[in-house]
Amino acid sequence: MTGGMVPLEDNVGDIIGKAQRGLRISDSELAEKARVSSQKIRQLREGDFDELALLRVAPVLGLAGRALCELAKGEWHPAKIDERDGLAQFNTQYHDMAVNAYLVWDPASRAAVAFDTGADCGEMVHFANRHKLNVNLILLTHAHDDHVADLPRLREETGGEVFTPAGEPVPGAEAIEEGKRFRLGNLEIDTRLTWGHSPGGMTYVVKGLSRPIAVVGDSLFAGSMGGGNVSYDDALQNNLEKILTLPDETIICPGHGPMTTVGEEKARNPFFAGRV
Repeated sequence: MTGGMVPLEDNVGDIIGKAQRGLRISDSELAEKARVSSQKIRQLREGDFDELALLRVAPVLGLAGRALCELAKGEWHPAKIDERDGLAQFNTQYHDMAVNAYLVWDPASRAAVAFDTGADCGEMVHFANRHKLNVNLILLTHAHDDHVADLPRLREETGGEVFTPAGEPVPGAEAIEEGKRFRLGNLEIDTRLTWGHSPGGMTYVVKGLSRPIAVVGDSLFAGSMGGGNVSYDDALQNNLEKILTLPDETIICPGHGPMTTVGEEKARNPFFAGRV
């Protein structure tokens, strides 16, 4: 389980870098369009704060300038989501990064679903045992190593059936397409293809608890998004159409960084503020 406040996954330099790479805009091209020096672009990426320069660079990169400045000043962090009955986040260290995995369960039947494994599923398994949860399903958001690192052990410890997006096969996991539905006690789980960061990235929307939950993998982070390694345009579009159209109170459970909500991301995420 995560103690205290989970830091944001990306800083402003990371966000600028992701947008630049996604749009294939070089430093010199960005400098020319934003009317700042190439050196200033490099400084912004390294974390130097210059409000005027950020406000000039943002529109060229399709980013919301005010939201970018708020992040740069450290003025925003998503409100802490109390992990209530039915949801738990697990934060483990994979090489030099922290990665999230989640348990979601039906409080009445104690039937549970694990989303990803993180680097080490030990704490998740211990939690499930302590709370008498039956992990019937293991649903993978995508197949990047940090998210599936402990899959053999999680499967062995829980006996859960494993499903993976069809675009990202994993040994021993059944491939699923967008639109596949799962029922678990009183919970309904829908699947939405939110690829772009990875070829088959899947978002799982869970209904049946006090608030809807969207487990989004690396499609979206609090205040940022996964790099559009496969297709930046599709990553943006899928986030806008398939995640940020969910009700504002929907809890977003990302693969890295803190949990957030659809409402907060619509207002504060530089990639999407003012676009939904």
